[in-house]
Formats: sequence, C-alpha cells, structure tokens
Amino acid sequence: MLSRTAASLYWMSRYLERAENLARMLDVSYSLSLMPHDEHGAGLDELAMSLKITGTFEQYQELHGELDADRLLHFFALDGENPGSIYCCLREARSNAHAVRGRITLEMWENINASWLEVREIAEQGLSSYGIGPFCEWVKTRSHLFRGSAYGTSLRNDAFRFMRLGICIERADNTLRLLDSRYEMLGEDADNITDGSAYDYYQWSALLRALSVFEAFIELYRGSPGKRKVVELLILHEDVPRSLRACVGEIKQILDELPERSGRPAQYMADAMDERLRHIGVGKILSTGLHPWLSESIVQVRELAHAIRTAYLEVA
Repeated sequence: MLSRTAASLYWMSRYLERAENLARMLDVSYSLSLMPHDEHGAGLDELAMSLKITGTFEQYQELHGELDADRLLHFFALDGENPGSIYCCLREARSNAHAVRGRITLEMWENINASWLEVREIAEQGLSSYGIGPFCEWVKTRSHLFRGSAYGTSLRNDAFRFMRLGICIERADNTLRLLDSRYEMLGEDADNITDGSAYDYYQWSALLRALSVFEAFIELYRGSPGKRKVVELLILHEDVPRSLRACVGEIKQILDELPERSGRPAQYMADAMDERLRHIGVGKILSTGLHPWLSESIVQVRELAHAIRTAYLEVA
C-alpha cells in the first residue's frame, strides 16, 4: 500500500475518533459545570479544563480573550479557526476519506460525507439553536455509525488495519489525558480523598461516563469509584475497549500483521509498552506517582505514533 493512501486512512479514522472524544469530554464537562459547586471551583473551571487537556489555552485566548462559557463551547464544537474543534476534525476526516474514496466502502463514504454536510448546517444555525447536549450525542452517533459500517463492510486487509491504528492511537492518548486531568482536578487532596465524598464521586463518575465505562465499572467493582479502582480499570483492564492496555494490545497486534519493512522500531516500541502493561500492577503505578506515570505514558504514545508515521505514513 502506498504511504499516501495509508496516511489518509489512518488520519481519517483518527480525526473521527478525535471528534467523538471531544464530544464526550465536552458533554460531561458541560453537565458538571451546571451542578452546584463548592470551594473546589466554579462551573467555568470544568469547561476551561478542556483547554488544558487539549493544550489549546493560548490559542483560545488569542481568538476569544477572556474565558466565557458560550465561547468555550463554540471553540470546541464549531469554530472553523480552531484546528482541534469537532467541526474541523470532521472536515479533515472527510477530506482524507475523499482522497481514498476507492479504498473505502460506499457505506463508509456516505456516512462520513453526510456527517460533514450535517455539521456545516449545524454551524450555520449556531450551537445555541441546536443545543450542546444533542450536538454531542449527534457526534457520538455519527462516529458509532462510521465504525459500524467499517466493521461490517471492510475487508480485513492493510487498509482496515491502518484505520484501526488511527483509532487506537487517538483513543489511548485521550484516555491518558482525561485520567490525568480528572486526577489533577481533585487537587492536593487527591491521594487522601475518601471514596464516599460527593466531589470524589462526581469527578471519577464524570471520567467513567466520558469514556463510556461507567456500566463496566459497576459490573466489575463494588462501591463508589475511587482512584485505585478507576486507574486499574482504565489502564490495566484489557476487556475495556478504551483502556490503555486494550489499545496498546491492538496496536501491537496490528503492527505484527503489517509488512515489516521499516516498521521494526514501531513494533519494538509497541511490544515494550504491551509487556510493561502486562506485568505492572496498579499498586506500582500509584507508588510511582500517578501524574508522573501518566505523563510518561503520554510521551510514549506520542513517540509510538511518530514511529508509525515514520515507518508507514511518510512518502519517501
């Protein structure tokens, strides 16, 4: 497969996954911002945290100045000047899909093209007339429909593997960043806060709902969500689709199935990450320090993505 084609398939899926992740983050942050707040912070802090997760605080300030709830929602949802907005992610996903129209199925193309046409209409109407909650649900639904059509109609060939690579890389990075931001949101008392406190419960529950694993947590654990249980679920549980171990495991499997050529560095990195996650326990992660461990893992995922890009996606 040509590197240019592989890159378009990879980024098409990655941009769609990013749009869905943004919608999940925005939906939960907005819901929490509407709740009564105590000394832990104001509702605007919940929305502003999205700027920290995505590293777009300075960009937002350049475009919009002071923090404002409506401008923040527009910035992440429909701002055409923010390359990381849902609007721009869907635009880039559609552009990459158009470049490889002959390598994806009709159902996949129709879904992604319709998503782009619909989001343009929503942008013309304005987010206030549509509603942030319905908009986020629409984004998640469109992403689910695309993945469903991809699973149901694609050959299990290299094109499919590069699409899955894009999803898994984006998903692993998002899980780590969301976990790190929620842990940091708890402040200096994060390590000592009791599982029964209301603030603890809502912060961890928000994270689980943002990653669609709240029901999985209830099934696997008893009691309220706390740091140790949530970390174990999102980092080490291979049966949880958005856990780091599940994502790294699938990346490793995909890379093993691709032609070796210059892909050995990426394969070695994925093997090392997978081996590390298989043999580390949640106690070791917490004793190391959750924030340092997550920061190191974010760097590793970024380096793995760079190795994949160098090996398979750059045109010689």
